[in-house]
Amino acid sequence: MAETNVLIEDNIGYLQQGLDLIASLDDRAYAEPAAVYPGSGIGSHFRHCTDHYERFLAGLAGGRVDYDQRDRNPAIESDRNVAMNTIRTIIGQLEAAAGEDKPLDVKMDCGDESDEAGWWSRSSARRELQFLVSHTVHHYALIVMMLKARGIDAGPDFGVAPSTLRYRKTGASCAQ
Repeated sequence: MAETNVLIEDNIGYLQQGLDLIASLDDRAYAEPAAVYPGSGIGSHFRHCTDHYERFLAGLAGGRVDYDQRDRNPAIESDRNVAMNTIRTIIGQLEAAAGEDKPLDVKMDCGDESDEAGWWSRSSARRELQFLVSHTVHHYALIVMMLKARGIDAGPDFGVAPSTLRYRKTGASCAQ
């Protein structure tokens, strides 16, 4: 139980980082597609991350998380206020979800040719919370690249993996 609650807090911390970044951007920087990733902008990466959190939370109680049934709400991609409200809602739901680890069936299409029944795997709330941290950090790293291309600094810790942050504390340097 304690480990699951720590992972919930970790996820909330990353979501709060996202809130802080979104609040610091102007509407154009948030919504406009990035030159380095045509068709994809900062807002679309936040939307993608929130979609995964929403699917996790929607399936948690019933023990079945279907990451393929995402809403893909375009308003999150283009409207900073909608994005921030969505993230705040997710944070509240994560806080309410605190509790013990539980088994889950998880569905995600990974591109294989099997039928849809083959896309389900056994997992746990704890493992999915670990996935959500990793998934979010990696999309944040893409956001950092888009911001750098525009001359905007997201800060030294945004989009950096937890293990890299710990490693940096030792005074060493490595790839992020």
